[in-house]
Amino acid sequence: MSNQFKSNGILLLASLLWGLAFVAQRQGMLFVGPFTFNGLRFALGALSLVPLLFFMKPAIRKTMLDKRLLSGSIMAGVALFFAASFQQVGIIYTSAGNAGFITSLYIVFVPLFGFLRRQSSPGRVWLGALVALSGLYMLSVGDDFVMQTGDLLVFISAVFWAAHLVILSYLAAQHDFRLLAIFQYAFVAILSLGLAFALETPSLPDVKLAAIPILYAGIVSVGIGFTLQVVAQRHARADHAALILSLEAVFAALGGWLILNEITDWRGVIGCALMLVGVVLSQLRMEALFRSKEKNT
Repeated sequence: MSNQFKSNGILLLASLLWGLAFVAQRQGMLFVGPFTFNGLRFALGALSLVPLLFFMKPAIRKTMLDKRLLSGSIMAGVALFFAASFQQVGIIYTSAGNAGFITSLYIVFVPLFGFLRRQSSPGRVWLGALVALSGLYMLSVGDDFVMQTGDLLVFISAVFWAAHLVILSYLAAQHDFRLLAIFQYAFVAILSLGLAFALETPSLPDVKLAAIPILYAGIVSVGIGFTLQVVAQRHARADHAALILSLEAVFAALGGWLILNEITDWRGVIGCALMLVGVVLSQLRMEALFRSKEKNT
């Protein structure tokens, strides 16, 4: 119980760091383009994990040039690149709170991918997905029944975040997490910086102005947040971990309100609440709820 309690606390801290990163991502867009921001962010994330390589056993270090590791890292990196790119561009046109809540839909997209792979999911997952999607509608679709551009882009990113999770579920057991993380982050950084120089006009003065958001998103969110997740999941169940990490959406909305003074209307509040309910329902075990009701009666 002690290990589980500590793991839950670490996961909660990781979700806090990731949630506040939406504020940093939005603030960074005031000075640099989305691909410049992502390129520098993931480059810093990869570099921040390099010191961990010195604690690896020599036998593991020798696998750095393994073809399966490199190909798997590229495959994960492609999904991560599209997820981060759609999210970062979308944040330009939506609030940090909206981006955080919509991104959290990756939790219900993962079982949808399982269905496509002919792996059935419990009924609670489908119920949670329907509730969350209704919340997304309330949050993102206006009176003219048109989804805002930023919300739609972040919604697409949530699909790629789910794909990234599915890919990592296959790769994580086969390769060292540090090597996987560094290689895929480096891959995203190279692609993003390449597009930044092709489509944007990155400059050193602008990067200096965005230094604090970039440093936070790169070192704290990518580097520290990822490490905390891996450390915590040694003792935490996967479903519990997913539920706690999904609270990044709450911290994103809270950060947007406290730091950016973002205010949503009643429709958006209801939408956020429905999305949170959907995420929670997708993780709850219904039989446990029924047993709890029986005890109370």
